[in-house]
Amino acid sequence: MKDIYILGVETSCDETSISIVKNGSIEIATSTLTQIDTHKDFGGVVPEIASRMHSENITMVLSDLLSKTDLKIEDMDAVAVTYAPGLLGSLLVGLEFAKTLSLVYNKPLIKVNHIAGHIYSNNLNSKMKFPLLALIVSGGHTELVLMKGDYDFEVIGATLDDAVGEAYDKVAKALNLPYPGGPVIEEYAMKGQDTIDLPKVMNNDDLNFSFSGLKSQVINIVNNYKQKNKELNKYDLALSFQKTAIEQLIRKTNLAINKTKINNLIIAGGVSANKHLREEMEKLAKKLNINLSIPKMKYCTDNATMIAAAAYPLYLKKDFSKYDINAKSVERLF
Repeated sequence: MKDIYILGVETSCDETSISIVKNGSIEIATSTLTQIDTHKDFGGVVPEIASRMHSENITMVLSDLLSKTDLKIEDMDAVAVTYAPGLLGSLLVGLEFAKTLSLVYNKPLIKVNHIAGHIYSNNLNSKMKFPLLALIVSGGHTELVLMKGDYDFEVIGATLDDAVGEAYDKVAKALNLPYPGGPVIEEYAMKGQDTIDLPKVMNNDDLNFSFSGLKSQVINIVNNYKQKNKELNKYDLALSFQKTAIEQLIRKTNLAINKTKINNLIIAGGVSANKHLREEMEKLAKKLNINLSIPKMKYCTDNATMIAAAAYPLYLKKDFSKYDINAKSVERLF
């Protein structure tokens, strides 16, 4: 069978990324330009600035990518692009750029959901085996998804309020820690002592999650210390929050595996970069004697490699897009 090369474009938030992937699993080259240093001054991503920076940088990112490989755009079999969900202005930059490449070079255009990208980043480790259970953890998503085949998604558990990554960011903001909050909370937790008790949330037999109450409890503790003019140990509180949040993820995943009897587990989304989560998931997989796949660290955050990987099954099905597709800030995959 002929090797299939797909050029992926990702601009859903604050990373401008373009990648070439062979056969949905082999990264040929990737170029990514992050905007974190710009947005951290504002405590979060400013959509207007993000889209402007994508516009300014995307051709430079493509040039840098092509300098890393002997392949040319003419050698691509398709152009894939994130069309949803994300910041609308940012998505539009990548989408219009990909449409232009597709039209000029006469290559099929493949639209990819950003969350599908996170899921299929696991194919960059090794071929995903179905049926599988996917735990999706990011700033906007916390779901347990059953997959019996490619692009066959059944949600069996989801957050009832905040996503786990959103809770991390809000706790970091309450503690007056810099953006992005997730890595900083993790760093602080490594220096903390387990001295603060936080209640278990959703300690029941269903597969849904909840992080709003946990986040609110942390914020209440912060406010109580301020009112009493007492010094709060941020390291200890970060540790207690992270321990409680991840314990819920582990508990619900364990429950889902026991209910479904599936022995293939994958983790997807930006929070999968959390070292404590990775360690606890590895312990769970060993205890249950199941197969575990977690993306390499470089594929956990937003990147075009995962978009090109996610496009491969769609290419095989000839699920190509027309040029009238539009970007969507909200679009559920499931």
